[in-house]
Amino acid sequence: MDGIYIVGIGMTRFGRHLECSLDHLANEAIQLAVKDAGCAINDLGIAYYTGITNHLQDQTSIPGQVVLSKCGVQGIPIVNVEGACASGTIGLNMAIQSLLAGSYDTALVLASEKMHIPDKARAFKVFDGGWDVANSEENAKVLTKLSEGFVAPEGSESDRPYSLFMKIYAAMCIDHIQRYGTSQRQIAAVASKNHNHSVHNPLAQFNQAMSIEEVLAAPPITFPLTLPMCAPLSDGAAAIIVCNEYGLKRIGADKRRTIAVKASVIGGYTLREWDDFENHCETLASKKAYDIAGLGPEDINVAEVHDASAAGEIFHVENLKFVPRGEGGPAAERGEFSLGGRLPVNTSGGLVSKGHPIGATGLGQLHELVTQLRGEAGARQVEGARIALQENSGGLIGVEEAAVGITILSQN
Repeated sequence: MDGIYIVGIGMTRFGRHLECSLDHLANEAIQLAVKDAGCAINDLGIAYYTGITNHLQDQTSIPGQVVLSKCGVQGIPIVNVEGACASGTIGLNMAIQSLLAGSYDTALVLASEKMHIPDKARAFKVFDGGWDVANSEENAKVLTKLSEGFVAPEGSESDRPYSLFMKIYAAMCIDHIQRYGTSQRQIAAVASKNHNHSVHNPLAQFNQAMSIEEVLAAPPITFPLTLPMCAPLSDGAAAIIVCNEYGLKRIGADKRRTIAVKASVIGGYTLREWDDFENHCETLASKKAYDIAGLGPEDINVAEVHDASAAGEIFHVENLKFVPRGEGGPAAERGEFSLGGRLPVNTSGGLVSKGHPIGATGLGQLHELVTQLRGEAGARQVEGARIALQENSGGLIGVEEAAVGITILSQN
């Protein structure tokens, strides 16, 4: 992985952008990334487009070509990437492979998403397509069986529509509760931490601090999850420009602000038994990433993980070996993953507070980590941050994520 660098980042604020089109959001992110890299749009050799909500605007084909044509990008290959919520990280990996092969020296990875549309039920169906839709009932039975026999407290189920994936997260979480003694308060501690982090992130969808008690008292979704524990629908765009050594010299990027990519790994599902956690696709992919980077979990100074629900963060920090299995909840409650703690996680606010515009989510995580490693994160800056890890996952096959991406970055 030597000689691969992130040289430019750009991101809109995530949230409700009712007045903005996909290409308007995309153009804002691209222009910020190009300016940040100190290059021109004409310097880009190839582009990877990772937005996946284009069909909500009935753009069922060539979404990247259509969006980028309105942003001044032409005459270069444009590759459309779809990997559910992991699309952005997969796009980055593909861009890096093209740079390592020497086919191109500079690449753009971009996602733009519009989830706030008049038909909210249709927007939620974007998530419902994140598994084998031909066997959706069977999929649901396998995963919700994890909470079989558990009686949820009265009044802990929302009477409003929500993503089926939240019910899946809840079932997984109930298994974690029964297996390890994780408490609802510990899950609320994760959500509280991330909402508190987002206060200092001007690009986050929400900027309101929340105590653990406020998270617990919020409207329920499905036990043990309350509303602030779940990622919202989000609009937004993010862009990353990545170079090899040749591209770095050609565009004359400021090497003091470039961030080195130490590892970029895509993992795929395994049809394992639920409790075979050591063969979880994320654990396997992170082990490979650590090996490539020549680092271990103890070397990471700051991380962004895919907390589509606050419970998800607990699963991920365990899969990544930041803590032993079953210790994710207690560690969060102790403040180990908060700013000022042993290993700050989701300093951006995470998906539950920064927002979750699907294909742009992984790129938004990378935007945060590059900002941290440059020492430009302001009040949410992690002191002494030199090594960062990003985890981004999407979809479900069997009992685990269909796709996972792990990226390790370091100061150059």
